[in-house]
Amino acid sequence: MGLLLMCVLSATIPILMHLFSDYVDLSQPSDIGLNHTINIYLKPEEGVRVGVWHTVPEHRWKEAQGQNLEWYEKALGDGSPIFIYLHGNGGNRSAPHRIGIANVLSAVGYHVLALDYRGFGDSTGEPTESGLSTDALYLYNWVKARSGNSLVCVWGHSLGSGVTTNTAVKLLEEGKQFDGIILEGAFLTGEVAPNQLFEHAFSWFYWKFPYIQFFLFNPLKNNIVVFPTNKNLQKIRTPIMILHAEDDHLVPFASAQEIYRIAKKAQNSDERVKLVPFDGSLGYLHNGLYKDPGLPNIIREFLQSLKA
Repeated sequence: MGLLLMCVLSATIPILMHLFSDYVDLSQPSDIGLNHTINIYLKPEEGVRVGVWHTVPEHRWKEAQGQNLEWYEKALGDGSPIFIYLHGNGGNRSAPHRIGIANVLSAVGYHVLALDYRGFGDSTGEPTESGLSTDALYLYNWVKARSGNSLVCVWGHSLGSGVTTNTAVKLLEEGKQFDGIILEGAFLTGEVAPNQLFEHAFSWFYWKFPYIQFFLFNPLKNNIVVFPTNKNLQKIRTPIMILHAEDDHLVPFASAQEIYRIAKKAQNSDERVKLVPFDGSLGYLHNGLYKDPGLPNIIREFLQSLKA
């Protein structure tokens, strides 16, 4: 019964998150207290518009009051490290644990650009594995065109970890790379059979439409999800830090250990690949690492290692 309940919850929570998040005006982050954040809409390809929140370092919050997009874009070149935040499945960039990570990074002194992939939040288009990577790649190039010599890193949580490694491989193919990668609550692979409705990463998207349409046409049948992080890690040579709660109820801690093993072997280095576990007694589960008082120093140390 316990296993059945967990399966039902894992299927319904993303759907509920999407329903409740519809009440947030994502174009106005200041409405929920984000007073040094601006909303941006980008067009990674024809017919697709994605929403992004750009939060500047906390020490610039007074300057940021009342500023426009031009000011925020210019601020990306101020020399502060920049994080592209790729969130997990369900909900949007306004979820409390996602704002929590953005606040931590901002407090440490970094820019944060939190992306809602196509189909998520107020972003248009249909979510697909390739589409999510296209959105992340476009955001990276948009940031790099404005960031000068600033470090540009990526933080991928849960589903976002798969998007992160897919995007990192695409960048390698273009002769580029992130300066650093943080994977939180990461999984090895997201591959599922196309007829598994409740296990498919994007099933929530189609449940927003009339159910009869879903069951008649089954739009997931050609939308196979792979996110082969295990294979991608064998190609990536960017410094990686893996953060994982030992009591993660959605992605077992063993996944983090295997990711660490694969990445460490691929890079043949103890210095470029780090695993940071969080004791299960802390109760962080899958989304709560932002609460850890030691997280800011962990992040600082990782960024310092990138500059060494």
